[in-house]
Amino acid sequence: MKRCFWVDEKSAIYIKYHDEEWGVPKYNDGELFELLILEGFQAGLSWITVLKKRDAFREAFDQFDYRKIAKYNETKMKELLMNEKIIRSKGKIEAAINNAKIFMEIQKEFGSFSNYIWGFTNNKIIKRQNKELPASTPLSDKISKDLKKRGMKYVGSIIIYSYLQAIGIVDDHDKECFKY
Repeated sequence: MKRCFWVDEKSAIYIKYHDEEWGVPKYNDGELFELLILEGFQAGLSWITVLKKRDAFREAFDQFDYRKIAKYNETKMKELLMNEKIIRSKGKIEAAINNAKIFMEIQKEFGSFSNYIWGFTNNKIIKRQNKELPASTPLSDKISKDLKKRGMKYVGSIIIYSYLQAIGIVDDHDKECFKY
């Protein structure tokens, strides 16, 4: 079975992520939040590093319950910084807490984060048209700019493009891939 070029065929975790999750449209706010936070933690690292730590992240971050994360205090912050099972970046942890608060503000404004994020494409999936995989696009630029304006951190255009791929707004499977 042929997969996208980036999949390490020796890595069961990568294969499972590609085959079952990457590019599958997501509308559940909990799933959308989890991937938004994980994409932020991935900045400067490889995605496989994040995938290997995903279960530890879920445990450390209360299953990515944004309502709980928004209330994290200094004690919880120190606990997370001591947790060797996750990526211990003070800036990224602070961003996760901050972004949880803004995520809820967006929910209030749009009824759900899903309504907000899918609204950028009028609920349509964008299928890759060319062979090249861009690092960012005008769409990711626009969403990144809006999220930053709202106060989110670790939401640059490259991170947002990767996020759009992960949540299925952008379908970037290779034409040779069985998921195309």
